[in-house]
Amino acid sequence: MSPKAILALADGRVFEGEGLGARGEAVGEVVFNTAMTGYQEVLTDPSYKGQIVCMTAVHIGNTGVNLEDVESRQPWVEGFVVREASAVVSSWRATASLDAYLAQHRIVGIQGIDTRALTRHLRDHGAQEGIISTEAADVRSLVARAKAAPGLVGRDLVKEVTCSGAYEWTESLWRHGEGYGPPPPPRVHVVAYDSGIKRNILRQLVGLGCRVTVLPAYASAEEVLALRPDGLFLANGPGDPEAVPYLAQAVRQLVPRLPTFGICLGHQILALALGARTYKLPFGHHGANHPVKDLATARVEITSQNHGFAVDADSLAGNRLEVTHVNLNDGTCEGLRHREWPVFSVQYHPEASPGPHDAHYLFRRFIELLREAGGQ
Repeated sequence: MSPKAILALADGRVFEGEGLGARGEAVGEVVFNTAMTGYQEVLTDPSYKGQIVCMTAVHIGNTGVNLEDVESRQPWVEGFVVREASAVVSSWRATASLDAYLAQHRIVGIQGIDTRALTRHLRDHGAQEGIISTEAADVRSLVARAKAAPGLVGRDLVKEVTCSGAYEWTESLWRHGEGYGPPPPPRVHVVAYDSGIKRNILRQLVGLGCRVTVLPAYASAEEVLALRPDGLFLANGPGDPEAVPYLAQAVRQLVPRLPTFGICLGHQILALALGARTYKLPFGHHGANHPVKDLATARVEITSQNHGFAVDADSLAGNRLEVTHVNLNDGTCEGLRHREWPVFSVQYHPEASPGPHDAHYLFRRFIELLREAGGQ
């Protein structure tokens, strides 16, 4: 029998359900994700560090978990919320159930609550701190502790997810019956800052002929230039971009000298490095079905997203930056480029696994910039 579990929000809203995964307590900012698939990728995306994730799809865990679909070295979510976690695993690739996987990695979850009601509440009142507990029954105490928990604004979570040292990535894209194959011969050299980088980003780059060297987020501009790369990649990551000034400072020195591509947090860091501003969204964008318009082509892409902060489009003026992509749900900035340098970024995830794959062309665009700038 699963133990009773409580999810308490900072504003006093409480949900009661059953424990999922590990026993204990989890504290974090509660957000909702609208994707129907890819829960294992969500769990292992370092961008979710500091957050409790509620999946809006009714059934989660149907295909279990496997060793190939992880996006980093471990799961990073603080807690996990679902309507119903499937006890039956139906996939030839599965190695464990969702419940067992969460328990193995000491992630506290809750199921059996009205996730639609929770999602509507977060949409109307904003993402906020919460606590999942299978240990305490005193609701008032849980609410008070959730209210006292630190938020994401001003917290440097990048330092908790970045790698400890430089390494080369050599794994290419996944193919049915083959798994992750070897890379093609490299034609250009890219240095990627690891602020919480997802493995499928690295696979996309390697699959297009990049030799990829990954550096910790605290590596200096001098360390990057010493490797003599053809280009710079700025990765996704968790938390408040303004809490990572050391990365923005390094990027400020590098972008005049290297073609640069940024994704998610990397998009925000690039904007800050070049004089723009960022701000926190009410409840963020988390899911695999967000429509984004490319202003240059008028093409609409369905995108995967995971961010709680955004670039202030009004702050781009005067910094030689311009908006290239716009979110069709709320009009926020989803992409930018420098008017003079070969530098661009997007807020969403073109590498998304399991998808959608509408934006894969952005990686090819980056490679073309590298070749035009002197790569092979």
